[in-house]
Amino acid sequence: MKQILVADVMTREPVTIKPETNLLECARKMVRKRLGSLLIVNKKRLVGFISNRDILWALIKKSKEDLSKIKAIDISPKKIATIKPFATIEEAVKKMKKVKFYRLPVIKDKELVGMVTLKDILNFHPELYGELKESEQIREEAKKLKRIKKAKKRIIREGICEECGQQGAICKIDGTLVCESCMNST
Repeated sequence: MKQILVADVMTREPVTIKPETNLLECARKMVRKRLGSLLIVNKKRLVGFISNRDILWALIKKSKEDLSKIKAIDISPKKIATIKPFATIEEAVKKMKKVKFYRLPVIKDKELVGMVTLKDILNFHPELYGELKESEQIREEAKKLKRIKKAKKRIIREGICEECGQQGAICKIDGTLVCESCMNST
């Protein structure tokens, strides 16, 4: 579990909305896609996060206003817990427990690159939570399994990248020690 990274199990193209999207459209999208939350993105940058609970809250607290007049960004929490793609899934589970939210947007270089959920992690480590193992889309799972097989071959440690010469966190990939930026450029 220590070698498997968030990038290996995350959903790479999460469902997103624009900040000006109204709550009625958010609710429709959640129902259509069978989701519990949506990421609010502006030019590839995560600017907010809205869950079905947020919409219910708005429905109760702002009942005088029509949901089609309230923008998603207006009720989005100001602080959003995120994680980096090269964090281990063990770190992701710890963070999820700490923030008591089981979906984390994955951010790299200040841009949204994916979403990891407890469900994603449990599909590969069901022993973490007994009976809560649900199926994902077959295509996405096949891709994740391939990434996990590669991840098990990696060794993460501190050292000097054999590609660019920078010192820092490196991984062994196909017998070569490379840093995160060189790993992404291949």
